[in-house]
Amino acid sequence: MNGKWVKASASAALALALFSIQAPDNAKAAEGDFELTVLHTNDTHASLKDAPKRATLVKQIRAENENALLLDAGDVFSGTLYFNAFAGQADLEMMNYMQYDAMTFGNHEFDLGASEEGHQALADFIKGAEFPLVSANIDFSNDEKFEGLQNKEYTAEYEDGKIYNGIVKEIEGEKVGIFGLTTEETPTISSTGDVEFSEYVEAAEEAVAAFEEQGVNKIIALTHIGYDDSLAWDNDLELAETVEGIDIIVGGHTHTALDEPVVVEGGEEPTVIVQTGGNNSSLGQLNVTFDENGAVTSHGGELLAYDEVEADEGAAELLAPYTAKVEEMSKESIGVSTEVALNGEREFVRTGETNLGNLITDGMVATAQKINPDVTMAVTNGGGIRASIDEGDITLGEVQTVMPFGNALAIMELTGAEIREALETSVSAYPTASGGFLHVSGLKFNFDPQAEAGDRVRDILAETEDGFTPIDEEATYYVASNTFTAKGGDGYDVFKAAYEDGRVSEPGNVDYEMFIDYLTGFESINPELEGRILTTNPFTDIDADNEFTPFIQNVYDVGLVKGTTPTTYSPNKILSRTQAVSMIVRALGLETEGKTSSFKDLGNMAEETKAEVAAAEEAGIVIGSNGNFMPNEQVKRAQLALMLKRVYELQEEAEYDGDAADLPFTDISGSDEETIDAIAFLYEQDIADGSENGTKFRPLDGTSRAQAAKIYSNFLKVIK
Repeated sequence: MNGKWVKASASAALALALFSIQAPDNAKAAEGDFELTVLHTNDTHASLKDAPKRATLVKQIRAENENALLLDAGDVFSGTLYFNAFAGQADLEMMNYMQYDAMTFGNHEFDLGASEEGHQALADFIKGAEFPLVSANIDFSNDEKFEGLQNKEYTAEYEDGKIYNGIVKEIEGEKVGIFGLTTEETPTISSTGDVEFSEYVEAAEEAVAAFEEQGVNKIIALTHIGYDDSLAWDNDLELAETVEGIDIIVGGHTHTALDEPVVVEGGEEPTVIVQTGGNNSSLGQLNVTFDENGAVTSHGGELLAYDEVEADEGAAELLAPYTAKVEEMSKESIGVSTEVALNGEREFVRTGETNLGNLITDGMVATAQKINPDVTMAVTNGGGIRASIDEGDITLGEVQTVMPFGNALAIMELTGAEIREALETSVSAYPTASGGFLHVSGLKFNFDPQAEAGDRVRDILAETEDGFTPIDEEATYYVASNTFTAKGGDGYDVFKAAYEDGRVSEPGNVDYEMFIDYLTGFESINPELEGRILTTNPFTDIDADNEFTPFIQNVYDVGLVKGTTPTTYSPNKILSRTQAVSMIVRALGLETEGKTSSFKDLGNMAEETKAEVAAAEEAGIVIGSNGNFMPNEQVKRAQLALMLKRVYELQEEAEYDGDAADLPFTDISGSDEETIDAIAFLYEQDIADGSENGTKFRPLDGTSRAQAAKIYSNFLKVIK
């Protein structure tokens, strides 16, 4: 879903929309109130192209707001050639120029920990910073590169280029406390070495207490734990609910573009959460008013795009020599062209097979076989594939942007049973995008996404000289990967156990160099999807060649539909109103627990289904007639259009105004205005078309389960 839809769930979005705190009108603050502007960035990932434009906005806003802070929530490192070439120093020059007030650490700040130099680049970044870094849950004391840099204090007497648990900024006589948190997951998703991470809630409670002991009642948590990341680790929503006393959370990690601040009202005082997305896509601005007790009484905020902004001349001049080097590097051809685009888009590489993932793992096998001829397979994490490559000549810049982390080759000795366990981990989060999703070479497998996580993988076929044959769970296989994954990154405990058991070798070949070496064996390439990773379903009544089958598979994969029996889908059966609503509720993740409906005709319907209808009614998606829902009636195509349009309007917080004049349908003239707008919505958003050469919409016809699968699949693309 896009940034206008809070990702935690639709119900959370609805609840959080009903804040008692209101955005400030240009009304003057009450006497004794304190107004503060917080400018913020996160997950910039060495995306420096628009950094001079960011500098312009920072200067303009500071000139208009004396009480302004500029904060960064981590992940400055890794992502583009600026980082590959300068290891954070180009970013640091920009941040120093803009006079950042504080920064916390992201997980990617630790990406170079496994390199020969270890965390030297991070230590150099800290020493050169003309601002303090804050972290209340990281201990650097066991890494000598950080000797003398960390002070485990909450203090107003801080120095630039040092690390503190938290700092106190005095602004117009008011004290503002700022502390940092970094996700506890960092050791599993980066190369932290001897750097240690502690539990975030305990650290946050300690921080709040330390500030309050100093009389500080305006507290900002600068976090890199994710807006709505897995609660198995940590996230900002849970932090706001759990820890009393935090007024503002400036977040990062999940690249969540919160177009407006989100307020959590769970405690005695509200907590305002902001995050900008990622890759320097915008500068965040938050304006808040505190009362004399340090409580936020009003707020307003937005994400400021760079489209119409002129670059700051001073920043552009400083960045120019770095850019010249990057442009020079990026234009160097590797001597190979691709006949098709190579798909490395985040939403694809973290959920399924792509031609780029296939190509990368094939290259890993080719390199590993030069070292150990018994290597037959490779796996690599989708989170390590960071960009696509356009059709045509392949440049060094493109390759290094795809693989910015410099991961090294590892060769694992695994049993077939361990490979199965790893593949279960790979698909455990599906259909949620996961950086741990594995791309594979030398094997094929399928899985049932509706089965319980840990029991989804079905057939695993290993490539042999005689073709693909079922994997032998007791046999030993040599599998290439990257050292991050092979050491247990992304939660691969099975690989970690093999590593600790001495069954992993580390030849040290760097990922992008292996990829280039492999590609240069071809004059041109044309990789395709090969069915290496497939989802499966239990339905015996859908033909693989039917036009609706991919859509049925998709809605089954994401959990929107179940069969009419355990083994049948009944594609030609007409969808009922109840079934249509259930699919919408599941698609949005609407909260159903405890919901009751006002409809009088739900009868003996299952309680779970009643709750789904109630959730849809509460959200305004269904209305009914004369107090009745008519649950068993066929859902007409026009009715389904209305439901989906209302969902879209709920998401966008605005009515959809379709262009009826451009509709090709000749059979909708008797429909009311809202229905015509709904039909226009489906047509204009490529969700549904018509029959008879596109001239008939058939608004009063029922919707078959096969047709519904196509409509819902296309609808998910619009709201995703």
